Amino acid sequence: MKSLKLLFLAILIPVFALGQNNKKIAVIAYYMGDDKQINEFDSSKLTHIIFSFCHLKEGKLSVDSAKDSLTIKKLVSLKGKNPDLKIMLSLGGWGGCEPCSAVFASAEKRAIFAKSVKDINTYFKTDGLDLDWEYPAIEGYPGHLYQKADRENFTALVVLLRKELGTKNELSFAAGGFQKYLDEAIEWKKVMPLVDRVNIMSYDLVNGFSKVTGHHTPLFSANAADESTNRAVEYLLKLGIPSSKLVIGAAFYTRVWKEVANVNNGLYQSGEAENGIDFKDFETAFTKEKGWNYYWDDKAKAPYWYNEKEKLFATGDDIASVKEKTNYVIQKKLGGIMFWELTLDKKQNGLVDVINEIKNSK
Repeated sequence: MKSLKLLFLAILIPVFALGQNNKKIAVIAYYMGDDKQINEFDSSKLTHIIFSFCHLKEGKLSVDSAKDSLTIKKLVSLKGKNPDLKIMLSLGGWGGCEPCSAVFASAEKRAIFAKSVKDINTYFKTDGLDLDWEYPAIEGYPGHLYQKADRENFTALVVLLRKELGTKNELSFAAGGFQKYLDEAIEWKKVMPLVDRVNIMSYDLVNGFSKVTGHHTPLFSANAADESTNRAVEYLLKLGIPSSKLVIGAAFYTRVWKEVANVNNGLYQSGEAENGIDFKDFETAFTKEKGWNYYWDDKAKAPYWYNEKEKLFATGDDIASVKEKTNYVIQKKLGGIMFWELTLDKKQNGLVDVINEIKNSK
């Protein structure tokens, strides 16, 4: 009888532990909304909300407006109902880090910035910083300064930020999911021991500058040369980065190209990028009546849409691909999944609900 009890416990404990681990998977929402929109979403399904964005002003972390201050205070108030929720501030964003290379080139200015991060987190009672510098050492937003020394300066900045923030506040950064960034922008082995996680922007891998269509946020590379989520993850794992510090990204929006020929349903064809469509609008935008057909690339685990009549091609994430990504996080024992951006989701039966369902079902 005793041996049967021991056998039962031996079976039960790993199952229980697996469930516990899944509960710890981070679900991280970048948020660009105001103090009202957040009420339309169930923040209990999130572990982190990253307010987007703060910027550099006179070398310090700056909240841009009274409206942004109200939003941050509202986000912090959500912790009253969800004490485990972390509210973080993000610096930069695409086009939002123009002075970063010059400011962070100076040891004195790095110290001033790091102190300002601590002060502003203390003031708002927020939980840390997400660095969204796009990009150190390689070209990002057109015309923004970048220099080879950014790579080492980024490391020096992270060292100071960790010292100022201590162990109670979190520190993360948003990383390009493409190979040039992975190879040239970050001193991974020096930076990763100092941060809580890296949020891999495994979207925009085919971006608005591309004249050829493709999957912008695929889980796997359908062709050897294709960028993908898995390609970035495997690169970092091979460097010895702990899987628990890797967070992959989902896109709650599509990228769209026009003037795309009806060859291979528009995939890998020439075209001209135009405005995309948010996930919350998929049901009304991607309809048969409007000429759209849906396709699934089983190698990439990615959806795409083609409109033969209008010669339009669209690529993004949807329910099926977000399920695949969430399962991938669990299988690879990654730190979590993040996404751009919460207000692009449906208020009910959206992609956050998909992530939550998969997370809690394993």
